[in-house]
Amino acid sequence: MSNIQMEHHSIDFIPETERHGKARSLFGIWFSANAQVTTIVTGALAIILGLNLWGAILAIVLGNLLGGIFMAYHSAQGPKLGVPQMIQSRAQFGVIGAILPLILVVVMYLGFFSTSAILGAQALSNAIHLPQDFSLVVVNLLAVLLVIFGYDFIHKFENIVSYLFLLLFIYLTVRLLQQPIPVGTHLPSFSWGPFLLVLSIMATWQITYAPYVADYSRYLPKSTSVSSTFWYTYFGSVIGSSWMMILGALATVVAPKQSAAMVAYFGSLSGTGLSWLTYLLIMFGVLAINTLNLYGGFMSVVTTVSAFSNWKVTAKTRIWFVLTVAVVGTGLSIWGQGDFLNNYSKFLLLLLYFMVPWTAINLVDFYLLRKGNYNIPAIFDLNGEYGRVNWIAILAYVVAVVIQFPFMNTELYVGFIANLLHGADIAWIVGLVAAAALYYFPMRSKLRRAHPTLSHV
Repeated sequence: MSNIQMEHHSIDFIPETERHGKARSLFGIWFSANAQVTTIVTGALAIILGLNLWGAILAIVLGNLLGGIFMAYHSAQGPKLGVPQMIQSRAQFGVIGAILPLILVVVMYLGFFSTSAILGAQALSNAIHLPQDFSLVVVNLLAVLLVIFGYDFIHKFENIVSYLFLLLFIYLTVRLLQQPIPVGTHLPSFSWGPFLLVLSIMATWQITYAPYVADYSRYLPKSTSVSSTFWYTYFGSVIGSSWMMILGALATVVAPKQSAAMVAYFGSLSGTGLSWLTYLLIMFGVLAINTLNLYGGFMSVVTTVSAFSNWKVTAKTRIWFVLTVAVVGTGLSIWGQGDFLNNYSKFLLLLLYFMVPWTAINLVDFYLLRKGNYNIPAIFDLNGEYGRVNWIAILAYVVAVVIQFPFMNTELYVGFIANLLHGADIAWIVGLVAAAALYYFPMRSKLRRAHPTLSHV
């Protein structure tokens, strides 16, 4: 780690001789990823969608505790397999079939990259008075540099800034708690509909890390225990996200008008003398998460392209792939700076319905069916044992997505069951159970036929 060089691996297997690091570094990675203003904005949605402060805090904590279980179990796959998360999906969906979730994941990365970059640009613009569009390009170029250097450099950066973010948000929390709640603030009564809707959004926050969380644990030695990888990832992510989201909810109650511009509000909250430093650290917080989004986007695009051609990613092609993803994300940022909160809420809910079935299929396959035993070379072989398309996984995924529609509650569509439940959105729970069942039973039969001597399947 002392002499960090450009990463020469991309989607390929990491040999045991090149494994290094400790599971405890994952806490810093996932705390940093969450200790940023996009997470705070997400917490504000709890109040905007109709909860009082105590209901919001409960929904935030429960949603993150639940969603964090899934993302942390994905993290534990990294040391065991030594490959990125999404290429491992080929073992469930087939080499070509895995492109279906891959396309959706690339859209997810671009969405998070572009929406977070807007907030980072606001912070940098406020700190050193640059035009916002120019600030946006600067923030995204910094992410490009981190991703080009890759895994070790990203780990180093994320763990260093985690200490700075800890100090910043302790200070901002104290400052926020000193603010009076406006007299006559209306606290709406508790309602299950908004509560379950908010809980779903918070669980989404964690589940949408699932497609790339193992990317940052795949260099750890294979002997790294599942429990250590799980818990360091889980606590880093859940503590960071819950803390920031509660700050967002509290800020929306304390200053409903000012907090509509969350970056400017927290800059002013820190005091005139420290506002510039707060803005810079907020910008670095966005850089921390956008580096992960860009790294995941780069590897997902490479995984998609490599399904059709067996080629090695060189330093030159790595730079071009990273730049391409960054340019598209930057373009989306500049184009979509309008009604940010409203569009962001829609985006989060949309992701939930498509990512939950994928995470259920992946975890069922890894932990319940194959018990972590995979033929790694076959994952890279178009004609290998995992085949081109696994129709069991494809059908389970598509049916699980479709079956959620009656339970959905979004601005674009409200299902009839959600109406009967007074607006409660439990679609993600339905999708999780449906995908797990629809994949587990037929896939277990298929594996038993293929390997009749394996009684554990």
